[in-house]
Amino acid sequence: MATIIPFRGYRYDPAVVGSISDVVTPPYDRVYPDVQQACYQRSPYNIVRIIKGLSQAADSDGNNVYTRAADSLREWIAKRVLIRDSEPAFYAYHQTYSFEGEHLTRKGVIALGKLEPEKVHAHENTLKGPKADRLKLMQATEANFGHIFMLYNDPTRSTEKALRAVVESNAPLIEATDADGNLHQVWRITDANIIATIQAALDDKDLYIADGHHRYETAVNFMHECQENGWQAAAPESFDVRMMTLFNVADPGMSIRPIHRLIHGIEGFEADDFFAAAARDFHIEKHATVDAMMTATRDGRRQHMIGCVVGDSNVTFTLKDVTMMEALIGPDRSEDYKRLDVTILHAAILDRLLGIDVKALEEQRNVTYTVDADEGVAMVKTGKEQLFFYLNATSPEEVVRVADHNEKMPQKSTDFYPKLLTGLVLAKMEIKK
Repeated sequence: MATIIPFRGYRYDPAVVGSISDVVTPPYDRVYPDVQQACYQRSPYNIVRIIKGLSQAADSDGNNVYTRAADSLREWIAKRVLIRDSEPAFYAYHQTYSFEGEHLTRKGVIALGKLEPEKVHAHENTLKGPKADRLKLMQATEANFGHIFMLYNDPTRSTEKALRAVVESNAPLIEATDADGNLHQVWRITDANIIATIQAALDDKDLYIADGHHRYETAVNFMHECQENGWQAAAPESFDVRMMTLFNVADPGMSIRPIHRLIHGIEGFEADDFFAAAARDFHIEKHATVDAMMTATRDGRRQHMIGCVVGDSNVTFTLKDVTMMEALIGPDRSEDYKRLDVTILHAAILDRLLGIDVKALEEQRNVTYTVDADEGVAMVKTGKEQLFFYLNATSPEEVVRVADHNEKMPQKSTDFYPKLLTGLVLAKMEIKK
């Protein structure tokens, strides 16, 4: 169940840094080299200097991206680039954006959540490298920068109702625009009655990690490290809680983008042989254009239709008999897992027909991922990739159902959009050593 508490967050002072848009970033795993360079150039106070700093040729144990991150954090606090709120608060967080022709607002609340991994549902497997990197940053800075994107399910939308009056009657405390033009707004909530109402509304709710699995596991690992060292929490903001933003699955502003697959490195691949093999278990329909294929795939969502571009062919695949997934996956997985489009693609096509098994996926030998369908198609049309698979998005409800079975989806099954900006609010730990 969700145990959340208010906290005294650190925020950028606009009087010092100027536009907040210039100092925030996407989550660290979306800070690609070009984004990293752009953030460095945007402001000397951009949060990228802490969450994903530039390496230097002379880096050593005593001077590296992690030590420089800690130095920057201390300096920015000392110079009041970052200011700490005077009283504990929740922070209402709204993201206003366009998605598939609709204008939407996703509404959440930023809080500190008690680290109770046995009560939190995850839906993705994690990798050692990112967790080791995030742990080094946490050890150096003893702070939370990026959010854990948490889901809960409340059809009554009690939290939104409790926050509505404050949001509608006050200007946002923080406002920023991301690279896609999406608007991010934050309000500070200090009213004790509203805080208590939100805590009560979430007290009996299960939590599901939508985005931030590596960050959550890192926080748990750091907590265990602190406990093993005999350290103690010196304030509510400490190692036994983690900053997270909680969103309601029932929120009509919730969106997930599909993550499509690009295939390369299949030796001896022939499109005609691939289609012939697939035809044994799939209905295959050819389409005159890529757009027609994509439209058919979206319309065929309920039939778990999968789109594909191979050379000049634009096709859709639909399983003739979905019960074949029982034989492919086995009895140890739930029906919810077996009916995911991404599971069907991985088990019935990538593994069975193309020989891309779990080990190949883990070693990233044959598959790359993109949320940009046009980019994926272009990569095939120019011969840089062999196949492009076009998927429908996994729904929030599917994420919750699979997580309820304590199962992990295949890698890159969800892309919650838009991403939560890093740098809007920070949480600094106080630890008695």
